[in-house]
Amino acid sequence: MTIASLLGRLSALNAVLARWALYVACVCLSGLLAIVVYGVVMRYVFNNAPSFVEQVALLLVISVAMFAAAAGVRDATHIGLDSLVAILPDSIALGCRIVVQILTILFAVALVLGGAEMALSVRSDTIPTLGIPESFRYGPIIVAGVLITLFSIEHILALSTGKEVARSWH
Repeated sequence: MTIASLLGRLSALNAVLARWALYVACVCLSGLLAIVVYGVVMRYVFNNAPSFVEQVALLLVISVAMFAAAAGVRDATHIGLDSLVAILPDSIALGCRIVVQILTILFAVALVLGGAEMALSVRSDTIPTLGIPESFRYGPIIVAGVLITLFSIEHILALSTGKEVARSWH
């Protein structure tokens, strides 16, 4: 299998995954808005603050941040400083871009391993107000780490073949 064919298959998969990551982030953001409004109304209008609102909001914030960050890596919409790289000769700039993607993969692997370690360390605990395992908090972190790894591998393959990764969100 050539790098170009591997890139084509990975790009097709990653486009779908990035689109779904953004859908999940949007749904979680909408849910976050709804749960916070609900909590505020219950507290200040009815003087009956529900205890679960804070924990649900925390889970949703983590999900929004992780899934949106993963999609941002795929679409290269994250914060980047490439002014120095832009003035370098093409071969050196290419090397710098590949190194950035490798460092991104290392960060993503740290997310997966750290998230898995934390999830395992609290697997027997529950979130009292929700009645779900505490390890659920780390699910979005682990999934985002896997997605970021896949997306960065795609960028490395694209860079090595001289192609660009097409954005999944138009």
